[in-house]
Amino acid sequence: MVYDFNNIEKKWQARWAKNKTFKADSYSKKPKYYILDMFPYPSGSGLHVGHPLGYIASDIYSRYKRHKGFNVLHPQGYDSFGLPAEQYAIQTGQHPAKTTQENINRYRQQLDQMGFSFDWSREVRTSEPDFYKWTQWIFLLLFDHYYCNISNMAKPVRELIEHFEKNGNESLDAVCSFDTPQFTYVEWSGFSENEQQDLLLNYRLAYLSETEVNWCADLGTVLANDEIINGVSDRGGYQVTKKKMKQWSMRIGAYAERLLKGLEKIDWPESLKEMQRNWIGKSIGAKVLFQIEGYEKKIEVFTTRPDTIFGVTFMTIAPELDLVQEITHPDQKEAVTAYIDETQKRTQRERMADIESCTGVFTGSYVLHPFTQERIPIWIGDYVLADYGTGAVMAVPCGDQRDFDFAKHFDIPIKNIFKNVSIEKKAFTDKEISVIDNSDFLSGLSYEKAIKIVIQKLELQGSGEGTINYRLRDAIFSRQRYWGEPIPIYYKDKLPQPLKLKHLPLDLPEVENYLPTAEGYPPLGNAVTWAWDTQKEKVVENKLIDNQTIFPLELNTMPGWAGSSWYFYRYMDAQNSDAFVGNKAAQYWREVDLYLGGSEHATGHLLYSRFWQKFLFDINLLPVEEYAKKLINQGMILGNSAFVYRKPGTQSYISKELIHESEKLEPIRVDVNLVNSSDELDVESVRKWQPQFENADFKLNNGVFKVGREVEKMSKSKYNVINPDEICEQYGADTLRMYEMFLGPIEQSKPWNTSGISGVHNFLKKYWRLFHEGNDIIVKDEQPSKKELKILHETIKKITYDIEHFSFNTCVSGLMICVNELTALNCHSRAILSPLTLLLSPFAPHLASEIWEKLGNQNTIDHVDFPVANESYLIEDTKNYPVSFNGKMRFTLELSIDLDNSAIQEAVLQDKRVVDYLEGKTPKKWIIVPNKIINIVY
Repeated sequence: MVYDFNNIEKKWQARWAKNKTFKADSYSKKPKYYILDMFPYPSGSGLHVGHPLGYIASDIYSRYKRHKGFNVLHPQGYDSFGLPAEQYAIQTGQHPAKTTQENINRYRQQLDQMGFSFDWSREVRTSEPDFYKWTQWIFLLLFDHYYCNISNMAKPVRELIEHFEKNGNESLDAVCSFDTPQFTYVEWSGFSENEQQDLLLNYRLAYLSETEVNWCADLGTVLANDEIINGVSDRGGYQVTKKKMKQWSMRIGAYAERLLKGLEKIDWPESLKEMQRNWIGKSIGAKVLFQIEGYEKKIEVFTTRPDTIFGVTFMTIAPELDLVQEITHPDQKEAVTAYIDETQKRTQRERMADIESCTGVFTGSYVLHPFTQERIPIWIGDYVLADYGTGAVMAVPCGDQRDFDFAKHFDIPIKNIFKNVSIEKKAFTDKEISVIDNSDFLSGLSYEKAIKIVIQKLELQGSGEGTINYRLRDAIFSRQRYWGEPIPIYYKDKLPQPLKLKHLPLDLPEVENYLPTAEGYPPLGNAVTWAWDTQKEKVVENKLIDNQTIFPLELNTMPGWAGSSWYFYRYMDAQNSDAFVGNKAAQYWREVDLYLGGSEHATGHLLYSRFWQKFLFDINLLPVEEYAKKLINQGMILGNSAFVYRKPGTQSYISKELIHESEKLEPIRVDVNLVNSSDELDVESVRKWQPQFENADFKLNNGVFKVGREVEKMSKSKYNVINPDEICEQYGADTLRMYEMFLGPIEQSKPWNTSGISGVHNFLKKYWRLFHEGNDIIVKDEQPSKKELKILHETIKKITYDIEHFSFNTCVSGLMICVNELTALNCHSRAILSPLTLLLSPFAPHLASEIWEKLGNQNTIDHVDFPVANESYLIEDTKNYPVSFNGKMRFTLELSIDLDNSAIQEAVLQDKRVVDYLEGKTPKKWIIVPNKIINIVY
């Protein structure tokens, strides 16, 4: 009987779907285990072989945990709001919902054919109104809370208002916007309602403000920092510039310290934790105030080296600060304006990464030194960022290399404030051994002592204070897109007013045009029906807006990370229409036990979701402060790209073997599916593939054309994508699953090589033959041998340990070794092959299920207890001794380990081979090392 994997896999996939085999119990006496993959965005191109890597690993572990007696929740869904569907809608006029549904259908078909044990009854889609209703609701909760520094948690805005009514904000210790004015309770009571609401925006965790953003004109939207790579958009590679816009933001900075401390409580990769630590960027230092000469305003700087304050010779501020225009001297206006224009063409990341350039312009204004009152020139420079710290730097060229280079370049004086140190060629930056000099009351002090004293002096005269700064900036939440969650806000007197829970979801309106409006408003500005009637409490036509009872709705939508910041809780209680997750479900499942996904989300999704989790924990809606106990970042499966080489300016292509080292040729990508395992190009197929090759001249070598290869990221644009559908059709899903695991450790990236997959497929066929002879099952109810038991239980022990440690590649090799050894022994014992089938089940579930049924089991294999290694079978009771004659090893002899030396001699002398070697001679000496060697001297 042949291994008919295609029909076997279809059979079991249909049965699992019909019987809802993997549906998790909502509540169970079994221990729970929640394992989750980062849900995919359903793109039009479907899955390639690199995408399932994490899904296979999580599925293996899910199946294993079911075998171990756990109530396993292993759900799947779709992060279905996204820019690609919107761009396609712009090009074709087809509604993104239709495109998204078609893509989801394709994804589902591909996921099902790989045998994943997902609980599809809990499927979520972020673009469905019954899901984004709760995303909108969480936004409203954030809008209705502020962050109290005293209790170190979020509190309702109503408590803030009560405090203002009694005390104003002078004694308040809460996170707020940088430019929040101070006021008394008397002043608060005198403010109009609009003025009060405007002030409250300075405290709300979700707030509206004028913000400098990353604007991508080609995409017509704002991008987050993590959506920009090398100054262009991650999606499409379009130019990104700086622009000031009224934007919704999230006050994630309030949670900076808790986000840092929380990393110590979770089992996440250390490299990812370090990425988050660097992104949050905690710095301990001092806030220093410098009075601007001739103005009432002061410039506030944050510095980690206040001990160097007497070395300040200039001030550098971010070009994008509004202050720049206010303080620039008329003589410098033209130069400053030109510099600002140039700066706006560069992204934050470009400016941060550029450590070589030295650019800046003098504003013509000065600040006064807080201790000496010395005039200090104010410059603008693009190495200072408006949203890091205060957007201003006190420049100490003797102690900072960038300041040193800037001062040298612009011929600004450099003061040396370090004792016995030369700064002629470079700045002195080793604070641990520095002794301060030429610094008034700080002279002669070490770094540590000087820090304490200068902070005391600054605080005493009201010129600064010791503080902690974080690089983490508040997250821009608005997107100028159509295909996203509507923000549940309407505007009264230009101030945001929240909808109520009963009004949600606020559904996306229909529009005819998915581009921004002619006036530059976001695509929702094209909607005919997009106004809020406060009396009827429903959406009505825009033409009815009267700003009395009918008001305009928010035109921006939420970012892609909104739905993904809480979706893992919706899986716990996906059908609940009364809550985003019920308390009972939240208390039972609590958190994700194992989360798998890519490290590229470290400073995006994985940071924003931790922020939302902590907020929802603060307001007692969730039972834990961190949502994922353990995280594994799977590596990538890389593509093995193929290249042909063209002579410049011609249509002549040369086989790789004919290329001389000195030749300068143009590498041109070709589809890897047109190349065989020997790197030979199907020339006729490539002619039909693209017009540029139709009449090309291919220089063959011995009748074949060989391509060049390069391992790189698998991508449709690189023509190196391998379709898993074809692999499943040719080899089966079980082969694909095991091959992807066999490629290497789950955390590492590894290249795909289709030619290597046949080895895994042959292994599965060999496993099949253990059970079959012709069309018959040859499994027998016979007593297994000690050797067979030892092989089985060694494998059980290894597979159990390796699965628990996520070493799936060594599991596959262990199973291969086991099957090879049992095949060599001609093993057909049910007592051996039945547990072996359970070991294979997490990896090749279709084949294991089929064999399990053929063995006569009435119940399916999916929840059968995993075998446990019996250590007694692993104890060695014999030893294979190497037997030597006069020091030369001739053969091995298996003997009981319990024999003493005389019994060993007796057993050896009875072996015919010994008699032959001795040739009638009597041994002169025996050298026996128990359990090691036997040497006969004659």
